[in-house]
Amino acid sequence: MPEKEAWTIRQKITGVLLRQARQDAGKTLKECGQVLGLSSSTLSAVEHGKRSISLPELEILAYYLEIPLDQLLNGSPRRTQTPLEELPGGELLTLRHRIVGALLRKARLNRDLTQADLAKRVGVSKSQLSQYELGEKPIPLVELEAMAATLDVPFTHFLNEGLGPVGEQQRLERERERFAELPPDVRAFVLEPSNLSYLNLAMSLSAVPADRLRNIAASLLDITL
Repeated sequence: MPEKEAWTIRQKITGVLLRQARQDAGKTLKECGQVLGLSSSTLSAVEHGKRSISLPELEILAYYLEIPLDQLLNGSPRRTQTPLEELPGGELLTLRHRIVGALLRKARLNRDLTQADLAKRVGVSKSQLSQYELGEKPIPLVELEAMAATLDVPFTHFLNEGLGPVGEQQRLERERERFAELPPDVRAFVLEPSNLSYLNLAMSLSAVPADRLRNIAASLLDITL
């Protein structure tokens, strides 16, 4: 399938997921548009797959709609989300665009690619890529996904890591997901209050250098023998 056609399909899927999430939350196009500083018609174009949306914009909407970001990215089942305390301002969105651009530049340099190299491989102009890396222009989600694949970095490389309330919400969501992936007996052990002392001990030992741990283990063996 030609890349541009794949991008169009991806945009439409994202738009459908966004529209469903917005309607489930009882929010209007105008309300969601105001959060991003976009008009209702622009956001409507996103929902109909006629305009792409950037990762930072999607992060803000996920936070505003009180759903996990993965629900908008991949259509994951809706889960209970911690209610938001405050709505981030436009400054956070601008900062996230710059951070994503900086992460993109770093990943490109790590692969020893020039802007012209990456632009050609992804199918964008060099000037566009330059604007993306400087955070001067939002990177469409479909293009960011294509660049992540080209640079062989996971898409999670670009996700918000604890920046402001949006990042904190995403961090907590990822922690819940990782906890759910643990074996049932491990989860049960962690959730048992009486095991807190063992968990504190494990955390303390994890900070001890390996050579010191070996010395401690050797000393214990000497005592027991």
